[in-house]
Amino acid sequence: MEENRKEIDKDPFQRPSWDEYFMELANAAAKRATCDRGRSGCVIVKDKQLLVTGYVGSPVGLPHCDEVGHLFKKTYHEDGTITNHCVRTVHAEQNAICQAAKRGIALEGATLYCRMTPCRTCAMLIINCGIKRVVCQQKYHAGEESEQMFKEAGIQLEFFNEEVLKYKNQ
Repeated sequence: MEENRKEIDKDPFQRPSWDEYFMELANAAAKRATCDRGRSGCVIVKDKQLLVTGYVGSPVGLPHCDEVGHLFKKTYHEDGTITNHCVRTVHAEQNAICQAAKRGIALEGATLYCRMTPCRTCAMLIINCGIKRVVCQQKYHAGEESEQMFKEAGIQLEFFNEEVLKYKNQ
């Protein structure tokens, strides 16, 4: 009996914090993503309860990147740089917000968990639907504008780490 007690005491299991738990769920949702450039997932929670999930994927009924390839568009920036963006898919945050809308789930006061800093468009949607906190696994290479918008709107923005995600073939 004493030997069994010692084994239990040595159990390396560490119960995750709520933030770690919900980020793990966002990463699980990302496994459903259909664009290999940004396999991202998102969960939105309130009062420690999961409300909706989302992942990167094409609109319902349209072909996915994984099936037909990427649909790249060039973006010309003020500093003279040019980047490529795949525009075939809907972002994980947008899909989660759409799921909430389809099911009549209010997001006022909720927390959103995602892989990287939301893009400008996602940031505007997050602000307008009343989400009050955004937790990101890491920073997005073009996330400064979103970070500023969240600050101005009073949205709490947190990062698990300060690493900046960059895509291949930017």
